[in-house]
Amino acid sequence: MSGPPRRPTRAELEAARDRVVPDVAAPGLRVLFCGINPGLYSAATGHHFARPGNRFWPVLHAAGFTPRQLAPWEERELLGYGLGITNVVARASARADELSHEEYVEGGRALEGRVRRWRPRWLAVVGVTAYRAAFDDRRAQVGPQERTVGGTRIWVLPNPSGLNAHWSAADMAAEYGRLRAAAEDGYAGAGG
Repeated sequence: MSGPPRRPTRAELEAARDRVVPDVAAPGLRVLFCGINPGLYSAATGHHFARPGNRFWPVLHAAGFTPRQLAPWEERELLGYGLGITNVVARASARADELSHEEYVEGGRALEGRVRRWRPRWLAVVGVTAYRAAFDDRRAQVGPQERTVGGTRIWVLPNPSGLNAHWSAADMAAEYGRLRAAAEDGYAGAGG
């Protein structure tokens, strides 16, 4: 485990535009979490959900997915818990509203390919707006979806960004906890 990365400078953040943060994934995961796209802070540090104020790591722990709160630079430890991270759109941007509709649609297709290859039990898309755009489902709500990708079920979770004031951390943890319970039901590890 490496220590916390140095806080990126403004120039380093701007230079991170369009970078890709590598997926944290393997075949047969319990849950593959899927962000919208990396922010500049995540791209500059090379770690998912890295911006201070993003609630992903505390909510993941509060929901019972991890025995302690992991830091972004410890993201590879997720694999040991049967968890992973990817994004709908790979390229980093300052804000998700910089992404085009075409990028969401293309990202959704690419995501389906990764899901078919890795075969996680659940795909958890963090952000209902991203899910709606990527999967052309304008009426989707937070929670389990009827749609599947191969044998993988889909759950839409609230976006953990600090900008998402609609959801408190406690309410988010409860929703993530619902997914955790569903993902553990009958899970026997990779291939099971």
